[in-house]
Amino acid sequence: MTVQLLHAGSARSRTSLGYAVGPPAELRPGPGGEVGVRLYDWPSGVYLARVRAGSRVRYAPFVMRPRRFGTARVAVVVPTFTWQAYNFQGRDSWYVDPTVDTVDLTRPFVGYGLPPHFRSYDLGFLRWLAASGHAADFYSDSDLGGFRSAERLAEVYDLVVFPGHEEYVTTRMYDLIEDYRDLGGNLAFLSANNFFWRVVYKRDSIVRIARWRDLDRPEAALVGGQYVAWNENKFPNVPYVVTGARLAPWFFDGTGLRNDSRFGNYGIEIDSATPDSPRSTEVLARANDVFGKGQSAEMTYYETPKDARVFAAGAINFGGTADWPAISPLVENLWRHLTTP
Repeated sequence: MTVQLLHAGSARSRTSLGYAVGPPAELRPGPGGEVGVRLYDWPSGVYLARVRAGSRVRYAPFVMRPRRFGTARVAVVVPTFTWQAYNFQGRDSWYVDPTVDTVDLTRPFVGYGLPPHFRSYDLGFLRWLAASGHAADFYSDSDLGGFRSAERLAEVYDLVVFPGHEEYVTTRMYDLIEDYRDLGGNLAFLSANNFFWRVVYKRDSIVRIARWRDLDRPEAALVGGQYVAWNENKFPNVPYVVTGARLAPWFFDGTGLRNDSRFGNYGIEIDSATPDSPRSTEVLARANDVFGKGQSAEMTYYETPKDARVFAAGAINFGGTADWPAISPLVENLWRHLTTP
């Protein structure tokens, strides 16, 4: 049995998960069945351990934190709690058994070991970031909750990016990001259905408690939009239609897109603005009635009196298309706008 570590998203090929880093190693389990794999001074990011045993291949993902805070001015938070909530290994998920309220975070992922929807929701952003040359520090959900204060987060990072499906967050995470925003920190949510459930983190598990909107903290007040519906396996993805080209010309600059132009192919789960959204919230693009009458996807953006800038994609797979040729200029414009003082 051998293991090779991969830096996820670092390969240019759309069929590859990433470049190999470090030498391959033969695994010789000890008496307890555990093996050690040496890590080197690699960039912060998402990594995969690819294990081969004969013709069989399995993966184990992990997030490598930066060696010190503020190596870059942008923090990327990987949705590790959501990954495990949708992991059906051992039927230990409330999506399999509604009586389950606790999810074990130490389980391997079902199948080949990749997080659910990793190729379609996560990998595209990782590829875009690697190709762009931009620097970022990566953190897991539990890492984010470990930050000392919002003031420290704002001191170190100009922008916090949630590239994937950030559905499950603790009170500590919600408070931290809300306070960071209130201090003028910029946020980018590249998926949908973000900050939807409150969970309690207990070292090796998360416990689902309640929806944030039912706790009088509607996620739209932070994100700009909030969860509307999912496609119920019957509504196809559709393009976004530009509605805010004049409201946010910086976002569409150089793309050739104008009001009524179409781009991408989105759906699966969607968000839209609500009366709880900040008053300055603007809709940059919309997919009208994508899941039936009254269920539209909306891409939103707002600014605060403290000069915080907050973008929300409004569709769960937007971040996964970041490396598409038609979409990468939009993501580049967003990155530049949210990192420029």
